[in-house]
Amino acid sequence: MSGGVDRRGALVGAAGLAGLASLPATAAPAARPRGFDGQRVADQGNGTYRNPIMAGDHPDPSILKDGDDYYMTFSTFDSYPGLVIWHSRDLLNWQPVTAALTQNVGAVWAPDLCRHAGRYFIYFAAKARPNATYVIWADQIAGPWSAPINLGLPDHIDPGHAVGEDGSRWLFLSGGDRVALASDGLSTVGAVQHVYDPWRYSDASAERWPVEGFSPEGPKIVSHGGWFYLITAVGGTAGPPTGHMVIAARSRSIHGPWENCPHNPIVRTRSREEAWWSRGHATLFSGPGGDWWSVYHGFERDYWTLGRQTLLDPVEWTADGWFRMKGGDLSMPLPSPRGGRPAGPHGLPLSDDFATLALGKRWNFFKPAPDEAGRVRVADHCLHLAARGTAPADSSPLLLIAGDQAYEFACTIEIDPETTAGLLLFYDQALYCGLGFDAKAFVTHQYGMERGRPANPHGRRLRMRLRNDRHIVSLHTSGDDGQTWQRFDRGMEVSGYHHNVRGGFLMLRPGLYAAGKGEARFRDFRFRVLES
Repeated sequence: MSGGVDRRGALVGAAGLAGLASLPATAAPAARPRGFDGQRVADQGNGTYRNPIMAGDHPDPSILKDGDDYYMTFSTFDSYPGLVIWHSRDLLNWQPVTAALTQNVGAVWAPDLCRHAGRYFIYFAAKARPNATYVIWADQIAGPWSAPINLGLPDHIDPGHAVGEDGSRWLFLSGGDRVALASDGLSTVGAVQHVYDPWRYSDASAERWPVEGFSPEGPKIVSHGGWFYLITAVGGTAGPPTGHMVIAARSRSIHGPWENCPHNPIVRTRSREEAWWSRGHATLFSGPGGDWWSVYHGFERDYWTLGRQTLLDPVEWTADGWFRMKGGDLSMPLPSPRGGRPAGPHGLPLSDDFATLALGKRWNFFKPAPDEAGRVRVADHCLHLAARGTAPADSSPLLLIAGDQAYEFACTIEIDPETTAGLLLFYDQALYCGLGFDAKAFVTHQYGMERGRPANPHGRRLRMRLRNDRHIVSLHTSGDDGQTWQRFDRGMEVSGYHHNVRGGFLMLRPGLYAAGKGEARFRDFRFRVLES
């Protein structure tokens, strides 16, 4: 697609959503623009965008407006370095800045990124033993970021930072609770208080649209027009596609009382036929042109394996002082935010020549030990990964986030005599698939188990390719650096490798692993999105 504005783009720019609605139902959608390695991007280049704005596993988005800059981070669960911060100036094109969290404190849930008195903070919950809420801080968004500070709060998740009309600082928490923060934001003061009884759908409503559970969580505070608005997620973040939703309450004071919105729920998935399932966990903010927007997450229909992706929905403030989302079911192109200019192309290549070690921005370890980063280095365009464990389950593989429905990746792998290494699609330590090899045999990974071990004719060096074509997985090997390929005699179907089967709120991620003794050497990693 060219960078010019076509007739469809001109209509949208002139008439906004009304223009979109007036287009003929038979109009064929234009080819979607593509980014690095063919990855999908939101910016259509014609004055419109299509969701998601962050494809693949980017759940619980927390967004910070900082002058003309916007920063966003997400739940990163057991992937480290974690809490990757992304930057944009137009809300559509995002580039990674840094990974703010390097110390493994457990599965990172629902962060809140904020700035107060010139300092940046990220508050987040960690699922561990015991659970806890942490804060990290930095004087510059690119870091260095502090070590995590444990605030306790083992019975709550999803902290949301707020500053009251009197300058007091608070963390709003799951269940309608809150706790006071010290003035520096690095410790709590006093006991947790229950301050809000969240709006609850009726039993009749739950019959019409099934939910996973009440689960009030993800509180976010925004101030507008003399009101504080408390935006909360209820209905459960997975399970039935219609379960998750966005509700709101407001108060003239940060101390309440809170009045529930008469229009609740403000957002929810109404039918499993919609493009986006389980929509919820929203934050409101003003855009570059002064209009208002919301980011929240949702599952792509039939692709729970991609995790919860970040969605952008336009917001309108209504005459009664409440707000509504204007994007409908988000299946169609929408007018792009006004006033912003992209700071660069969206995303980053997933292909890697290993000239540098992009830990955090590109690659992450799964459930790393404290010394995990010492296992990996790059030299002469080669990634050296020391072997650990006996299989992907206990080897802490290196993983990527891939946000498309169909893709393939290939890499040349060389191993030491007592090493096993290969390519994976990895959900967690109990659910993964792929192919590994040692000097004599292949090892097939399926359902999180090691299965067939046919003979390996290539010895200790080969090129391997894994293709995931809309959940159909095929594997190929080559002994001549990809000049010719041989299909491996084991195919797989992986549509069930997701949260509603396994739990954990994760996604199925491409990855590399090395197990046993010695090390594996990876060269020329190539990622490619497959055409629709």
